[in-house]
Amino acid sequence: MNYLNPTREAFDFFKSLPRDTPINMLNLLRYRDRAEYPEGHPSAAKGWTGREAYAEYGRTSGPIFSRVGGTIIWRGAWEAMVTGPDDKLWEDAFVAAYPNAGAFLEMITDPEYQKAVENRSAAVLDSRLIRFAPGENGGGFN
Repeated sequence: MNYLNPTREAFDFFKSLPRDTPINMLNLLRYRDRAEYPEGHPSAAKGWTGREAYAEYGRTSGPIFSRVGGTIIWRGAWEAMVTGPDDKLWEDAFVAAYPNAGAFLEMITDPEYQKAVENRSAAVLDSRLIRFAPGENGGGFN
């Protein structure tokens, strides 16, 4: 099963959590070979790969992400599954930090962001978006 958008229940739970504390969002991405746009979409004729369509999503959503105070605090590229199912091959991963959950909600409800997300939908075959409360950096496991 592939996941692109949250279920209503998952999103309602997200919205029930505190909105005034910083959050980190782990993003795991697997791209389509070819972006899949609805017929007649302006980008459909460009013949983009999923990765190219996601790059366009980044270009068009980036200013909104920055405006709400979002920053990328970690980015990595897939190398190997050490523990976990062999069929989950994440091509990209990153952690986006937001000053608070309200900033994330402001971003995703912005009309320009909602236009930009059309490229994400065309680009992504499977994904995970996981909210974490920021923790301490450095040191050991405790």
